Amino acid sequence: MVKGGGGRRAETYDAELGDAVARAQTGDEGAFAAAYGFVHPPLLGYLRGLVGNDAEDVASDAWLEIARDLGRFRGDGAGFRAWTASIARNRAFDHLRRLKSRPRGTIHESDLAELPARQDTADEAFETLATRQALALISSLPRRQAEAVLLQTVIGLDGPAAARVLGTRPGAVRSAAHRGLKRLAKQLAALESGRVTDSASRALGDER
Repeated sequence: MVKGGGGRRAETYDAELGDAVARAQTGDEGAFAAAYGFVHPPLLGYLRGLVGNDAEDVASDAWLEIARDLGRFRGDGAGFRAWTASIARNRAFDHLRRLKSRPRGTIHESDLAELPARQDTADEAFETLATRQALALISSLPRRQAEAVLLQTVIGLDGPAAARVLGTRPGAVRSAAHRGLKRLAKQLAALESGRVTDSASRALGDER
């Protein structure tokens, strides 16, 4: 999981990723493999939150497009994470449309309020549960909330970058993340006390 929000570690990570991407654009296959190694694990986690067990197939489609269009990319390491997340998201929704499946949840105008998000709640979920179970728990949230949490905690995007991926405003992302993390905190508390919500129980049951 990539930690968002800056810091020396995140800056080093993005600097190394940006360097690998720049070298990959010159045809350096080893650099492309390095960029893949940086980006693929969190990208796969994000896709698991969108399409569940079909994440590997969708990720393969996304990487074909990433490799094909790599020369068109302009930006740094953080920008590359956002660009690849956007491609993966598009492929995920193509996949869902092929399955005639409709993504869960919506976000209302009232969700546009500028609210802070408790980033540590998602971290707690990953520490408390196995990674796949944590992703399943997050994916049980309404779609916009789940995506906002996944983009910020798994991909490591900041609010503006996540907003660009989702095609919305940073305030909407902050609101969705706040609501999602608040609901996630309640689900974690229910898990710890032995009480699990129906949606969380179904999500975790799918992983067992």
